[in-house]
Amino acid sequence: MAAPGPGEYFSVGSHVSCLTCLGQRLQGEVVAFDYPSKMLTLSILLSSQLVIESSGSTTARGLVCGYAKECAPSSGKPNLSDVVLVNLAYVSEVDIISDRAETPPPLATLNFSKLVNRARAEKEDKLSQAYAISAGVSVEGQLLFQTIHKTIKDCKWQEKNILVMDDVVISPPYQVDNCKGKEGSALSHVRKIVEKHFRDVESQKSVPHSQAQQTQKDSALSS
Repeated sequence: MAAPGPGEYFSVGSHVSCLTCLGQRLQGEVVAFDYPSKMLTLSILLSSQLVIESSGSTTARGLVCGYAKECAPSSGKPNLSDVVLVNLAYVSEVDIISDRAETPPPLATLNFSKLVNRARAEKEDKLSQAYAISAGVSVEGQLLFQTIHKTIKDCKWQEKNILVMDDVVISPPYQVDNCKGKEGSALSHVRKIVEKHFRDVESQKSVPHSQAQQTQKDSALSS
């Protein structure tokens, strides 16, 4: 079916397929549609990416991920699905797969207090990252801050130092020995987080190195 013309709307609950200007094919259920702004909200069922492959004078179009397989939600929870806002001004194709004629089910109740707190936390997190970059904090310091913040939310920047629970200060270069504060459970806990963080970083570095060594060994044996 062709895309709705002026004055027509996408019915909530309908299944539609969109091809964006970036070559991404989105297929999902209509959650909401605002006609004046041409913003379409979809609960994603399928997602794929169009690719162009040239062979001589022939151009073939293919799909990176097939339509026969549902795309798992990014949250990893099977009872949830990803919801995206699609600006139809940047969509080249819109097809209605199945229209919904009956009255859509009532909207779920939203916990506005939880949403406000989540938005505030996300904003504070982004501002914290921006501050660290503007203050010239090293990449190692930024990564450590993110690791600590996953476990301890009461974590903020104090110039280039990381202040945890107003009790522990971690100064550059952000090693275990740079954790200062009153001896006790808080300082001990933060030190363990820092120690584990850098141990994990080192282990991640050793993986590519081990793979490279194995590749060299295999090459030597094959020769």
